[in-house]
Amino acid sequence: MATSASAKLNKAVKQKYMDLPQGDQVQVMYIWIDGTGEGLRCKTRTLDSEPKSIEELPEWNFDGSSTYQSEGSNSDMYLIPVSMFRDPFRKDPNKLVLCEVLKYNYKPAETNLRMSCKKVMNMVEDQVPWFGMEQEYTLLATDGHPFGWPSNGFPGPQGPYYCGVGADRAYGRDIVEAHYRACLYAGVQICGTNAEVMPAQWEFQVGPCEGINMGDHLWVARFILHRVCEDFGVVASLDPKPIPGNWNGAGCHTNVSTKAMREEGGLKFIEDAIEKLGKRHDYHIRAYDPKGGLDNARRLTGRHETSNIHEFSAGVANRGASIRIPRAVGQEKKGYFEDRRPSANCDPYGVTEAIIRTCLLNEEGKEPVDYSK
Repeated sequence: MATSASAKLNKAVKQKYMDLPQGDQVQVMYIWIDGTGEGLRCKTRTLDSEPKSIEELPEWNFDGSSTYQSEGSNSDMYLIPVSMFRDPFRKDPNKLVLCEVLKYNYKPAETNLRMSCKKVMNMVEDQVPWFGMEQEYTLLATDGHPFGWPSNGFPGPQGPYYCGVGADRAYGRDIVEAHYRACLYAGVQICGTNAEVMPAQWEFQVGPCEGINMGDHLWVARFILHRVCEDFGVVASLDPKPIPGNWNGAGCHTNVSTKAMREEGGLKFIEDAIEKLGKRHDYHIRAYDPKGGLDNARRLTGRHETSNIHEFSAGVANRGASIRIPRAVGQEKKGYFEDRRPSANCDPYGVTEAIIRTCLLNEEGKEPVDYSK
């Protein structure tokens, strides 16, 4: 199996240097979303003391012409720290910092969906929206071949791999365990993990998170996943259909509730939200992957536990529907609903903003309302 050259370096040699004292100075890794809307970039700076809050972190800049975010003639982009986590790779007191990206004129970059999402979340904070997102991903060798699959052929058909145990069923558990522990150390609100239906496919769940925290925590969890995979010499793919044919795709099912939905009689508010979502299906499909629905078209076929991309559906305990109401919610008449349409490579800011716009701000039509006017 093809692994990266970096993974073959002697990690014990590196550890000698990582064990050196760093005095009072702190390494802070700034993380941002690049111009693809999917890729993550990072770079590190030294601070003279450990930052205790996001306000203590300075703005920074980078060359946007090398990240698909600007032209070379006007390439400076600004990094604005928005959320801080412990660094599980360099350990305390070092930090990971998620940043928004602003252009030279201090307007949000095209793939900075956080600013708009934050504005919308602030409008409905009295309704206390909670989200939980289920991030599926596929482990690949550096040549793009699924991790652990035969070099010339396919593993046995789907069936024994979901939540499977054993060397012939669970492919790459070491990576999953390392990622889980690193997220817990960092302070990411990761709440679970499991092997998925296709071999070498896994899922982790983040939440419940209130408002803008959903996007912040999922993006940092993704960064940690890619960084852990880098150490192991493999690739984590968020492609919604990495292997064509009779294999499950990868989604990012999004669980949603508000204060009213969680209280007695909340099922009525859940059903109202689902009715609104049904009237705006095309808008949500465009918001649920970075290519405006083209990526999801390969996944949402009506097969392999998905709905058809052209049709809206909802049902209790139905994993072939656009929206699933969990059976326990149907019985207790309160709780949450699950939107199963977002793709694995979705932007959680775009997904959660779209849901709030439709379900709580009662927007209609094919385009979002501009609240800045």
